[in-house]
Amino acid sequence: MSDERDAVVVTASRYPHGYTSVRSLGSKGVYTIAAVDDTDLSVTASRYCDESVLVPPPSNLPAYRDALLGLAARPDVRTIIPHRPHDTYILSRDYEAFDRHIDLVVPPMETLRNVHDRKRLAEIATDAGVAIPETQLLSEVEDWSDNRIVKSRYNLLTDAYLEEFELEDSKIAKSVEHIAPGETPDVDALIEKMGHEPIVQEYVEGAGEYVFGALYEHGEALGTFQHRQLRGDSYTGSGGVYRESVHIPELEEAGLAILDELEWHGLACIEYIEDAETGEFSIVEINPRMWQSLACAVKAGADFPAWYWLAATGRSELIEPGYETGVSTHYLYGELEHLVSVAREESPFVERPSLAGRTGEIARSCVEDRSFDVLHRDDPMPIVRQVRNEIEDAVGRRLG
Repeated sequence: MSDERDAVVVTASRYPHGYTSVRSLGSKGVYTIAAVDDTDLSVTASRYCDESVLVPPPSNLPAYRDALLGLAARPDVRTIIPHRPHDTYILSRDYEAFDRHIDLVVPPMETLRNVHDRKRLAEIATDAGVAIPETQLLSEVEDWSDNRIVKSRYNLLTDAYLEEFELEDSKIAKSVEHIAPGETPDVDALIEKMGHEPIVQEYVEGAGEYVFGALYEHGEALGTFQHRQLRGDSYTGSGGVYRESVHIPELEEAGLAILDELEWHGLACIEYIEDAETGEFSIVEINPRMWQSLACAVKAGADFPAWYWLAATGRSELIEPGYETGVSTHYLYGELEHLVSVAREESPFVERPSLAGRTGEIARSCVEDRSFDVLHRDDPMPIVRQVRNEIEDAVGRRLG
């Protein structure tokens, strides 16, 4: 592609990683275009966002794909960086159409299928000697005497994975059900709730939750990153909202092993749980895109948005991998979601903390560690916009 194509499209949502990419690339002089389905999102208020373009929501996947293709065809656009769960699927599925216009760093469709299909991923991990919870299809389970988790086989339900789906039927399936020992679930009800036959995994008692992030180029790692999750958006786990960069050789070995086995190409965020009994790092899932806690990586020096830009523009040799450990960041809205989970959620496996105690813990950590995903002195408007939006939504819900 011509060097005159100097703009990057960031598919941003209400989560903070789109803003992190815009901030990273904009601060380096790259022209940033935020593709959003709501022009009031906080990222559009950033001084580093050169342009925002309204696109349909990914729930309307054909229209969303066409909008991204339209952006790709612009003469100034060089690449699109995937942030939303649908993005890599669209970019890989319709790679030839996008490749006519822009440069991408995304896996081939068959490789992507191996990651999106959690049953298949478990088989590949086992072959690679990487720990992963015992995984079965729901219909295969005969023994419910142990702690079990039921979750979607495919995080993204769409036409390439499920015969009964068309592209326009695509949707995200994120439900997770904790099944206590001796409790036999209603199989038909679970299949109906999740929209397909889910998987069942053994529950792994965790000593900690971690993320291993990587950017690969045709089977070779260009740069990696690790963080330990200090709090998730639920007290039972899930996406990290307070995290700290770490470097653990065993985690590095596990992350590289599975991605090498996949001959990976592109971004990967692997969620791990440290098995409290064995000490092994067991795979929870792989997301082939930028991840929610990206700000922690960038602050520590693992600048994945810049690295992706270099790889997409044929300059991967300029990537300088490495990062500082002990760097932490907060996602403030996620911290509020954590408190909501303490007030409203229950799990037979994870003891619920006290609301007052956890509120105090969050407040102390925000005072002692003043590093935030969206709150920055040199760019105050995104957090102002986010607070305004949340207040307006709260008032609207009460009046409605």
